[in-house]
Amino acid sequence: MDGETLTTIFFIGGIILMIAEAFLPGGVSFFLGLSSLVVGILRWFGIMEDPTTSIMTWLFSSIGLLLIIRPIFMKYWGGESSYKLADEDVEAMDQIVEVIEPVNASDHSGRIRFQGISWQAQTLEGSIPAGSKAKIRYRDNVTWIVEPVDELEENNSDEK
Repeated sequence: MDGETLTTIFFIGGIILMIAEAFLPGGVSFFLGLSSLVVGILRWFGIMEDPTTSIMTWLFSSIGLLLIIRPIFMKYWGGESSYKLADEDVEAMDQIVEVIEPVNASDHSGRIRFQGISWQAQTLEGSIPAGSKAKIRYRDNVTWIVEPVDELEENNSDEK
């Protein structure tokens, strides 16, 4: 391969890698492409002629840009990130739900409708008839532990 072809490969490869950054965000391909363009320019002006030296320069300059400059760029142009507590059990506590099958303390045959899905439910004492409301206390494996809601509490939750 002659020197001119290798220089063209560095130029075209650099441009392709920098355009690829628009589709593969993260800053990696941009810096690989930038490094490739720098090596292409050095070869164009005759500063670097040996193919092995060109490839080694591209490799080390790419690593250097990724390790040193990329963190600085990511600090200012890194995009948005947010974190949210994803504990569904905590969010479900004290939610008022509909009882769709009678819930008893003795067995796991009762069911409630929570977030549009039917779930197994159990109460710690007594029973809750179908069609009434219950309040979620906590979850034991896949069974929600609920307690009956009195009329006063149910009316207060409807007003909110």
